[in-house]
Amino acid sequence: MDSDSLYYSLDLVPGCGNILSAEQRAALQTSLAILKKNYKFQRVLFWGKIMGLTEDYLIAQGRGEDEMKDRKYLYSFNCMDWFLLPTITDSMIEQVAKAAKGCFTGDPSFVYEPKTHSYTAADNAADEDAETKVTEEKRLAVTVHHIDEEVSVVPRGAFIKTPHGLVQTNCSFGGLSDSEARKLHNFMHFSQPRKSQKKSILKMGEWSPAIDFLDVLTDDTPKGSWSLQFQCASKVCVLHSLLWLGLTFYHVPMTPQHGYIYIGDGLKSLDLPFML
Repeated sequence: MDSDSLYYSLDLVPGCGNILSAEQRAALQTSLAILKKNYKFQRVLFWGKIMGLTEDYLIAQGRGEDEMKDRKYLYSFNCMDWFLLPTITDSMIEQVAKAAKGCFTGDPSFVYEPKTHSYTAADNAADEDAETKVTEEKRLAVTVHHIDEEVSVVPRGAFIKTPHGLVQTNCSFGGLSDSEARKLHNFMHFSQPRKSQKKSILKMGEWSPAIDFLDVLTDDTPKGSWSLQFQCASKVCVLHSLLWLGLTFYHVPMTPQHGYIYIGDGLKSLDLPFML
């Protein structure tokens, strides 16, 4: 959710209006503006909250000139003091997948130990190396990365790809119509496309390479992993992810107002394919 419209946006998403107290909202308005200035971000978004056993992680996302590639994540416990999350690497993702299980503790320095491993003296010495330790801070960074890659959502046309390859907000986007907002294929993943962008001859008339460069939600596997509803007297379109429970996207038809927020325990619903 864009920090400039955070107060308004939180009230549009069912169940999200009570996640922050009035004091926290006020603190976010100030601290996110400071983040934008200090890190020279083009935009700052309130990404959401991952709940831990002792503390909850509040997550902010800063974006640069390229809205998709130039992204950094920060976390806070009090909405005022922010800490930069580490940059994701393939080895980090692999280490987290092997070691980190269960709920978040709320302590970023907590170290996860692999459940099954035959240790030798050499292994124990190697584990002392900071690069091999799986801290909760690393796990938090990987989890946020996975959620954004798999279930971040934007309406069709909200972003454009410039001739130079930059992904930027579409200033002429006025929102989907009410009928368009009721169709899942008008919503896209805001992440690097994984599927072929080739379109059938019948669809080429509506297809535009400037706005149709992202994967559509209707191509997701498993099918049925999204719930589309209209809330607030049918004035707000709301999408819920069943794969990452807690991810909620909203869009007000006929306006450019849209965004998503995650509020959950940071655990993926791995049983979903067997439940549909």
